[in-house]
Amino acid sequence: MKFRNLFAILSLVLAVSCATSKEEGPIKVETPVRPAGQENVLGLTVPAMDTVRVGFVGIGMRGSDAVARYTYIPGVKITALCDVEADRVEKAQKTLEDRGFPQAAGYSGSTESYKELCERDDVDLVYICTDWKHHVPIALYAMEHGKNVAVEVPAAASLEDIWALINMSEKTRKHCMMLENCCYDFYEMTVLTMAQKGLFGEIIHGEGSYHHNLDPFWNAYWNNWRLDFNKATKGDVYSTHGLGPVCQVMNIHRGDRFKTLVAMETKTVNGPKHVEAKTGEKCDDFQNGDLTMTMISTEKGKTILVEHDVMTPRPYSRMYQIVGSDGYAGKYPTQQICLRDNAAEGTSTDFQNLGREVVYSGDRLKALMEENRNPILTPELEALAKEVGGHGGMDFIMDYRLIYCLRNGLPLDMDVYDMAEWCCLTELGRISMENGNAPVEVPDFTRGAWDQIKGFSYAFAK
Repeated sequence: MKFRNLFAILSLVLAVSCATSKEEGPIKVETPVRPAGQENVLGLTVPAMDTVRVGFVGIGMRGSDAVARYTYIPGVKITALCDVEADRVEKAQKTLEDRGFPQAAGYSGSTESYKELCERDDVDLVYICTDWKHHVPIALYAMEHGKNVAVEVPAAASLEDIWALINMSEKTRKHCMMLENCCYDFYEMTVLTMAQKGLFGEIIHGEGSYHHNLDPFWNAYWNNWRLDFNKATKGDVYSTHGLGPVCQVMNIHRGDRFKTLVAMETKTVNGPKHVEAKTGEKCDDFQNGDLTMTMISTEKGKTILVEHDVMTPRPYSRMYQIVGSDGYAGKYPTQQICLRDNAAEGTSTDFQNLGREVVYSGDRLKALMEENRNPILTPELEALAKEVGGHGGMDFIMDYRLIYCLRNGLPLDMDVYDMAEWCCLTELGRISMENGNAPVEVPDFTRGAWDQIKGFSYAFAK
């Protein structure tokens, strides 16, 4: 009897061990077969355009600022404007008039008014700044009608939508670029240059986030779309600001790729309170936690940490950090750069007086940053960007580069696979959370071509 009991116990232990064994691996997510006749769009170019004719869809918070910025970019003609609200179109027309631009064709009154804009023959680029749920149908319709697409962040939230955008870009051979402005922050661009020069050694870890208390802003979103999205969706719903610049430094799908991720969340505390304040009704089904955290491993053995928090009062931060074998760069709450060659200068060995590592600061940091100025950030362009504005100028740099590449027939700085990788944390994170924070396999959105390009780079006209 004793032996039988012992055997039963050992069998149970073995069964549990097998169920949680490494052989079982991460949760697999299906990668659809590439449709016949399609090829990847790595390095995609379209014929150069002397003038880029732009149609804007969504002219609210982000779109109205974009229209104004585009009046400062050479080689641009704004041919069409679209928004559900007619007064927004009229306001944008006034912006064009004040800047000496002709009136554009205007469309409004329906959530499908964008279709008429996309069907026009005098639009080369559709610039999408609507609420998140309309990003994908507009982008798909625009590409289907022969237009290049620039779509605000996040471009998509589900894997189904992500694959739809990839397939449409591959099928039509049209650009589908996500408008990730934080890749054009002056500090992030400089750190990218330093990393590419090898100043940090081999990059092994990166961190990024979106920490931003949205309490003052919830009422500013048309039809309450942003709070509704957070209520209905589990996962990191806004990962791109923190993730984008890190991925460029780490050459994601340009020599490395996401392999697995693990996601977790806190309980939801503040989300239901916002819903109840707006509706006067009790909210028991708020899906997203107040904070989400996603950890990613790459094919080449690197790691990335991403956080999302728009519910707590902690100060704004994109948590930007790059860790290399010989150096470190961080931005929040203060800019810090530390290189191995200088790390020991003045460092105390007194274990009671730690944290005195020498970092570049003040004039020394300014000199280092100037010495490693990003090649796209000429002094003239930086000055113009700061004059025009848009989150300190990074929005303008983003728009300027997009038009520059289209006018010169060059690959864009960000492609449809960047969009996919930076947006997939929403659904993949949900899968991980709903399965006890289990590791989840990240699809190769290039479908086998992730190592075809060796390192991230900007394209320039000869």
